[in-house]
Amino acid sequence: MIYDFNLAYPYIFICLVLTLLLFAGYRWLFWQPTYYGTSLTTYFKKQKLIGARHISSYILFGLRFLALFLLILATARPQKIDPKSKVQTDGIDIILVLDVSQSMELADDLNDFTTRIAIAKKEAINFIKRREQDPIGLVLFGRYALSRCPLTLDKNVLSNIIEKIEIGEIDPGGTSLAVGMMTAVNRLKKSQAKSRIMIVLTDGQPTPGDLDPAIVIDIAKKLDIKIYTIGIGSKDGGFFNHPIFGPIRQGEVFDHKLLAQIATQTGGQFFEAKNITDMQQVYRKIDQLEKTSSQSTVFTKKIEYFGLFIKLGLFVLICELILAYFIWFGL
Repeated sequence: MIYDFNLAYPYIFICLVLTLLLFAGYRWLFWQPTYYGTSLTTYFKKQKLIGARHISSYILFGLRFLALFLLILATARPQKIDPKSKVQTDGIDIILVLDVSQSMELADDLNDFTTRIAIAKKEAINFIKRREQDPIGLVLFGRYALSRCPLTLDKNVLSNIIEKIEIGEIDPGGTSLAVGMMTAVNRLKKSQAKSRIMIVLTDGQPTPGDLDPAIVIDIAKKLDIKIYTIGIGSKDGGFFNHPIFGPIRQGEVFDHKLLAQIATQTGGQFFEAKNITDMQQVYRKIDQLEKTSSQSTVFTKKIEYFGLFIKLGLFVLICELILAYFIWFGL
């Protein structure tokens, strides 16, 4: 990632530096060393101890100037920031809504025992990499829902978050599909993009007591949010790899009718994915969505250097005092 150097208070820095240069120039041009009108004056002059600048005066002057400059720089609050804090994007705002219930640990292909959650994570990351100009966020849901990442263009951060997802990060004992979608709606409702979509991936039936999906559909329609639904898993259920008995089929099938209804009524599409190949094709179809122009904020990290320059300035000032009072105190 490319970073840029910045001063939080540039005008303070300019004013103080100009003041420092003014006083430094005055002292350098008009200040004269003390003249001793004694009988030893001639001797001191021959020894070049008075009447002319000793090399120590140049060094001490330079150290004091440097110390004051570093303290002024610290006052201006130097920072290292990501220059992409606001960029013009040519895309749409997307929220990925991912099921992390217990059944997502099942596999559907005995020849390739890759779990559903592993397939979902891998293809979600590949999708994110292709959508370079689209702000994307992430919502996870199991028994409860969690907004895991807000809309961002920092795809490295988002990909790392998805890669580290584990079943059990939130309570996996349920599938609160509608609650997860409502959480995503709350993320998208303040979006300024002309196009906003939600990609919902699940493998099971909604848990009893979940929010009524009709409520979410109605709100999404009013906010003009398209919902694309993906049902992952085979019609006969998935396989659990038992340590003694080997692969055992278990699990329920996702609600085809409900997922199709959610997608159709909000202007999206419903997809089925039985394996990793199907999942790749699903994301590539979604990848063909129409793009619009919008502006989005990237959450960035700022590194402050105030303390560093304060320490350097004090260190140089201490060096100047040591030289002036203990090394060259008689010059």
